[in-house]
Amino acid sequence: MSKKLVAVVYHSGYGHTKVLAEQVHQGALDAGTEAVLVAVGDVDEHWDTLAKADAIIFGSPTYMGSVSADFKAFMDKSSKVWAEQGWKDKLAAGFTNSGSMSGDKLNTLIQLSVFAAQQSMLWVSLGLMPGNNSTQGSPDDINRIGGYLGAMAQSNTDQGADVAPPQSDRETARLLGVRVAEIAKKFN
Repeated sequence: MSKKLVAVVYHSGYGHTKVLAEQVHQGALDAGTEAVLVAVGDVDEHWDTLAKADAIIFGSPTYMGSVSADFKAFMDKSSKVWAEQGWKDKLAAGFTNSGSMSGDKLNTLIQLSVFAAQQSMLWVSLGLMPGNNSTQGSPDDINRIGGYLGAMAQSNTDQGADVAPPQSDRETARLLGVRVAEIAKKFN
């Protein structure tokens, strides 16, 4: 049996979401699957790869309470895949990042999950309990923002991708990659 293939399709305007995409990718690798990173700007070179993938994890920054325009353009470009139901029954998951602690990131994850549903994909949640939600909690906890639908990260707007998002958010993203890969391995 060949290794499962997990694709991470993302857009990153300032590098912060790319950092998360790299962590999700690493998590899938850590879980023993093959994994590929696909920037939405390069998607035309990767439609065949996405067709072969067992799981596709979508990542977009949250801009103005929604996915970025570049990510939305990718979603619109996938209409031929939708018409042919090319991603039907593939696993899907998502992650996002914004400058604010909320930044309406949940809306972005909802948009990604609805997109996956329209593609007839099977959505995988984050699968982590929330961190940093008690007096014993810390900003260093995984899932410090308390997302369930997908991985959420926060990057201070005056810090570059070398510093932000913090390590706890990076680890949360890596664990999303691990979770999706582990579930993909359970499917024949």
